[in-house]
Amino acid sequence: MVLAAANVDFHFEAHAFGAAEFAIRVGVAATLILLMLIGGRIIPSFTRNWLARENPGRLPLPFGKFDAAAIAISTAALCMWVIAPDGIVPGTGLLLAAILQVFRLARWAGERTAREPLILILHVAYAFVPLGFLLTSMAAFGMVPPSSGLHAWMTGAVGTMTLAVMTRASLGHTGHQLVAGAGTQAIYAAVVLAALSRVVAGLFAGATILLIHIAAFAWIAAFGGFAVLYGPVLFRPRREATTM
Repeated sequence: MVLAAANVDFHFEAHAFGAAEFAIRVGVAATLILLMLIGGRIIPSFTRNWLARENPGRLPLPFGKFDAAAIAISTAALCMWVIAPDGIVPGTGLLLAAILQVFRLARWAGERTAREPLILILHVAYAFVPLGFLLTSMAAFGMVPPSSGLHAWMTGAVGTMTLAVMTRASLGHTGHQLVAGAGTQAIYAAVVLAALSRVVAGLFAGATILLIHIAAFAWIAAFGGFAVLYGPVLFRPRREATTM
């Protein structure tokens, strides 16, 4: 409902004022809240399942009061940013959210998943959430362009998480083993390259055009690669289930 309302407001703002900055911030905030909620459930769950089977030791902490507080404070910071993106109050709130999201991510034992890119990429994707909060906080204080934080969130967190979940779900629901092959690892590398290039493009004016082109080609390689690799899998009948 929030996204639908933001879409309606986008057209109203664009028609009335020639730009739709408020609606865009509402849409970004709603998407991030969904990612914090759903990502905060599936990332530690998938990580725990893999670690318990393949790499015994420290496991992700379960969803608890800290997670709920981190999401609530981050949501409040996003609401302040939606209303007024610049200034001390939203900047401080966004910085606090960045710190909380870093600690939240650290609780999920992502550093122990390097042997399985299908799990590691989920943690890499979520790392763009606190990075986006940090850059948007810096933008609120006038230190960096606002575009850097937006691209960290949308290209980095949302784009990478979308591709990560698409590949995992495609393998699982078609009965394939949940392992990232060389092709899947390549598209993961491409989407992360696209995100980093697009974020850095906003920070270094002298290299903006080059980095935007790198980001564009890497983005096409990532999602075009997914279509090439997984299209045939999704059009064939499901295999008999293997390791889930």
